[in-house]
Amino acid sequence: VQLQAFGGGLVQAGGYLRLSCAASGRTFSSYAMAWFRQAPGKEREFVAAISWSGARVYYANSVKGRFTISRDNAKNTVYLQMNSLKPEDTAVYYCAADDGGSSWYDSPQAYNRYDYWGQGTEVTVSS
Repeated sequence: VQLQAFGGGLVQAGGYLRLSCAASGRTFSSYAMAWFRQAPGKEREFVAAISWSGARVYYANSVKGRFTISRDNAKNTVYLQMNSLKPEDTAVYYCAADDGGSSWYDSPQAYNRYDYWGQGTEVTVSS
C-alpha cells in the first residue's frame, strides 16, 4: 500500500488542523492505521491509532481529548483532527499502516510494527 499524508501547515496556538492520509494499493480496510510524529531532535512518537473498522481507537496521553483519529474505508483515507493545538505539537506527522492482523491490538503504539509509511506532513504551531 502507498500512503500520502497532507493537510499540515502553520497555525497559531489554540487553532486546529485536519490531516489526511490517502492510501492506494491493497484493500485499505485490511490495514490498521496510525499517526506518528517526530519533532526536530526528538524520536518518533505515537499519536493515535485506529482499527480496521474504526471501532477501536488509541491515543497518546499528550493528545487525548484534543485529537481525533477516524477513517473512511470507502475513500481509502484516514484522518487526524487536531484541535486546541499547542506549540509542543509542532512536528512532522506520518501516517502508517499495519497488516499484521489481530496482533496489532497488543501494541498499536509501537512504530516498528507498522509496515508502510507515508512521506510526512509538517505541522507548525506558533505561540
